[in-house]
Formats: sequence, structure tokens, C-alpha cells
Amino acid sequence: MGVTRLPAVLLLLVLAGCGSAAAGPPAEVRVVTGSQTVGVRPSQYCLDGERQRYTHKPPVVEVSPGAPITLTVPDAVAAHGWSVQVFDDKLEKEIGVVDVPKGTAVFDKIKSDDVVPPAFYLVIVEDKGGDCGQFTAAWPVGFIRAGG
Repeated sequence: MGVTRLPAVLLLLVLAGCGSAAAGPPAEVRVVTGSQTVGVRPSQYCLDGERQRYTHKPPVVEVSPGAPITLTVPDAVAAHGWSVQVFDDKLEKEIGVVDVPKGTAVFDKIKSDDVVPPAFYLVIVEDKGGDCGQFTAAWPVGFIRAGG
């Protein structure tokens, strides 16, 4: 009886392994400013050559003037390279781009008053290229500078 069950058990193990290897969205990006830590989910990414888009609203964080903003990306994103796009408070007009050195997982060279408008978005963009164009994922996070 044990011999006839072995193929069925092996088939279940193979199928279980296939399910766990399925590709999914990239991991969250972590944003730290002051005592706040926020996990940011991607709003868009490439999966098997198809663009995936979500309708969830990006987080918005209130920051003090001059507060340092630290961005931490998954190691895979750091290996591909990434940048930070700076947008207005409606995520419509790009104000600028900050290039991050390839291989960098933690970037802490941005302060809340580096951006002129008191409300703005930073969009972390993985620069991988491939089947979906010049990027594979984007993580937007909004900031409102106190007193602005």
C-alpha cells in the first residue's frame, strides 16, 4: 500500500512547490521619517510581461520641515537600480528626479524641505526595463510638510 501512495504524495509535493513559486507583486518599500515608518505597496508593476495597476490610494505622511526621509527598497530592486521621481500634490506634474546609485537599498539623501511645494509625492521607480518598458514597479508616497 505504501508504494501506491508514493506517486500521489510526490505529485502533491510538486504541485505545492509550483504554487509557492508563482510570481507576485514586488515587496513593499519602507519609508521612514521622524518616528514614522510606513510600508508602501506598489501602484504598478510588471508581471510576466503584463502591466499590473492598482487603484489603492498611496499613503500620505505628515512631516516636519527639514525632516530626513529614508527610503528602503527590496534587495532585488536595489540590484536593478531605481530612482525617485518628485511630483506635485496631485501626482500630475513631475518636479524632478533623484538618481540613486545602483546597488543601493537604503537612500537617505532627501529632506522634507528639499521640495518647494509643502505637499508632494515621491515615487520610487525600479529601473529594470524589459517587457513592460523602462520600469517594472512604482511605489508612490505622499508628504505634507507641517506649516506649509
